[in-house]
Amino acid sequence: MVRPSSSLQALENLDVQVRQADLLDRRAVRRALRGAGRVFHAAGTTKLTLTRERLFAVNVEATRLVLEEALRAGAERVVYTSSVAAVGPAPRGCTADESSAWDAGRYRIAYVDSKHEAEVAALRLLARGLPLVIVNPAHVLGAGDPGRSSTSLVRRFLRREIPAYVDGTLNVVGVQDVARGHLLADERGEVGERYILGNRNFTLDRLFADLGRLSGVEPPAVKLRLPVALAMAAAAARLPGLAVPTPTEVLAASLNWAFRSTKAKRELGWSPSPHEEALEETIAYYREREGGRLAPPGARQPLPARVTGRLLRLGRLAG
Repeated sequence: MVRPSSSLQALENLDVQVRQADLLDRRAVRRALRGAGRVFHAAGTTKLTLTRERLFAVNVEATRLVLEEALRAGAERVVYTSSVAAVGPAPRGCTADESSAWDAGRYRIAYVDSKHEAEVAALRLLARGLPLVIVNPAHVLGAGDPGRSSTSLVRRFLRREIPAYVDGTLNVVGVQDVARGHLLADERGEVGERYILGNRNFTLDRLFADLGRLSGVEPPAVKLRLPVALAMAAAAARLPGLAVPTPTEVLAASLNWAFRSTKAKRELGWSPSPHEEALEETIAYYREREGGRLAPPGARQPLPARVTGRLLRLGRLAG
């Protein structure tokens, strides 16, 4: 299913039938799902900057509508692409899994709340007989992201557009591994279960160091304490034209998005690739597409940033 405005370039060489439907248009979705035996609902938005109303419309209402129509169509299996955001971050020093209690509502991050609510809506339809399996991908990297959704972090790194960062943890997984995980969930997943598809848990320090080593671009030099970063983001939000993270993005980056994928490995037979492959593929993808707009190998951070980072590190050591 695609919208009338969707680019179909990525589908040109695939043996698929394309049907137009906005996911909030019930009649169009019903027509598109007519006769479908198996449904993969992988549509949604990851934009933290959207309003809460828009995020809930796209991620919650559209999910409810699609899954209701899949139930109506008599689909024999439905795989719903959720997110580790619906599991929520783990406490510092720990990792979360599918059994972790939901505790992320206290952060008031609309995207995270929307993914949780979408799972709640999906499980209500499970109770009505929908043959549902849920997969929860972590932060997906790899080649083939023309919309710059989850790979925008690497692109910004290569363009030296991350002047500073905070202390946080991110689980990174390759896109091909996530695709295989979907197929295994369809083939072997237990109805009513969810499966985290993740790989390596990176602190942002380690992730940026590895991106720097693989790309030749020096990592960001300035690491800020969260209160300082939030205050700066809030101040910058009042100045028009500045392309800086919002306070919500800063808060989300500071959390411990660390997960275990033991269940998917055990029950689905899923085995992710070496974690560095996803980083290397993403770097190569952007080098090929935007080589002239990226920092070349050997590029360093601006001197004022390096000096500031050095002073902050010395201050933390002295403290």
